[in-house]
Amino acid sequence: QVQFVESGGGLVQPGGSLRLSCAASTTVFSIYVMGWYRQAPGKQRESVAQITGGGITNYADSVKGRFTISRDNAKNTVYLQMNSLKPEDTAVYYCNAYVDSVRQFWGQGTQVTVSS
Repeated sequence: QVQFVESGGGLVQPGGSLRLSCAASTTVFSIYVMGWYRQAPGKQRESVAQITGGGITNYADSVKGRFTISRDNAKNTVYLQMNSLKPEDTAVYYCNAYVDSVRQFWGQGTQVTVSS
């Protein structure tokens, strides 16, 4: 099992910034890929960004140039710096971690609301 502590969500104005954090802990697995997904009401969950232990990143086209994913491998913590936020970024953001090529675990989610 993998436990998560996810934080950093909240209400922000368009054009503003937020920084999400997710600390994963496990005594039985090694964590490889970590990332963030989001889900808005009535919509499917979508991948936002992922990062490998070696620092290779992948971003959704909708957030490229605005969001930056990073991680601290020693702490099994992943971050998402979100800049130039738009109303369409409003969603519940979920932390995700892979412990092998197919097995993944999910955090509880944190609400991000972008509104005037």
